[in-house]
Amino acid sequence: MTGDAAHHLGKVLRAEAGQLYELSDGETAWLARIEKVQRDRIEFALVEPIAGRESALQTTLLLAIVKFDSFEWALEKATELGVHTIIPLAAARSEKALLHAAEKRAARWRKILVESSQQSRRVRIPELKAVAKPRPAFEQTAGLKVILSERAEAQPLKEVLTGSAATQAALAIGPEGGWTDEEFGEADLAGFRQASLGNLILRAETAVVSALSNLNYALG
Repeated sequence: MTGDAAHHLGKVLRAEAGQLYELSDGETAWLARIEKVQRDRIEFALVEPIAGRESALQTTLLLAIVKFDSFEWALEKATELGVHTIIPLAAARSEKALLHAAEKRAARWRKILVESSQQSRRVRIPELKAVAKPRPAFEQTAGLKVILSERAEAQPLKEVLTGSAATQAALAIGPEGGWTDEEFGEADLAGFRQASLGNLILRAETAVVSALSNLNYALG
């Protein structure tokens, strides 16, 4: 191990030879023992493989950009809940100032995904896509497709998930101002089903946790 990760482990966490850590290359995980600690380099000996903890369900989260503290909290929790891919959406009702600043946050968002993956002992770090408009993002998804909606015609999420055996799912969550009629039309053309989480209005980050938990329970 080299670079910032080695520096943090050696200088901040004060790693020593003989200590055991879990290592992952994004595909497999190993229990490893520290053999040598240097200034910016730590050498390990692999002890034994660790059984993977990744869910068989591959979920893509299409999340409209909201205030960054809420959005980044949602990224952290989505990672802990096993999401496979995240697509930040430039929705029509996302704040324009946030959209303008979003490109500069990509490195910070990837760091959040890495740290959240480590904390939750995930083997694979979620893939973070570039910010996209809803229509092309909707069209690149596969599997069971769900868009959260406050409309009267939206089915309860429980009903949408009942009986499904999908191994892929896409979950679209809109901005604080909600989806526009045009965006609902685009989602419908891409095969999304409108689903409701209940009668109360949830913040975007709360909806992320609630909806992903339901998907994991029903399909994971």
